[in-house]
Amino acid sequence: MMKDPEILIFDEPTSGLDPNQIIEIREIIRKIGKEKTIILSTHILSEAEATCDRIVIINQGKIVADGNTESLKQSASGEVLIHLALKNADLATVEKELGALPGISGISKTQGDEGIVRVKLSCRSDDDLRAQVYGKIKKTDWILIEFYRETQSLENIFQKLTLES
Repeated sequence: MMKDPEILIFDEPTSGLDPNQIIEIREIIRKIGKEKTIILSTHILSEAEATCDRIVIINQGKIVADGNTESLKQSASGEVLIHLALKNADLATVEKELGALPGISGISKTQGDEGIVRVKLSCRSDDDLRAQVYGKIKKTDWILIEFYRETQSLENIFQKLTLES
């Protein structure tokens, strides 16, 4: 670094550090990254997600993914999952009403509490179907307890891209 290089390569820069030191090193990397190109080599994908603007996943010497975190998560999933917890609902009606929405490819029951139906909607559509799902729920007497879209983690994406080849 004394010769002021344009490109810096850091290999596992936060390995063995305590949480405070990790935050400090991330800030230093981001600050330097505004003026220099930094290549961060790490197997800790949450570290890459917290520090990097662009992520490249390499498997057996070949680039299998390249982009920012959000674009990698969207392109790798192929299927979007929406999780719901509903009170005053029965599974058969939920399956009938929500299964009729365009873009819903499947509904599976997840573990439910007493009096609460929990389901996971599989969406084959690239569109975000949460507005349509919410609109359908609003027309019922169901009480919406939980509603979120599952996102892929970089760890899951990495596994999918490197274990399948």
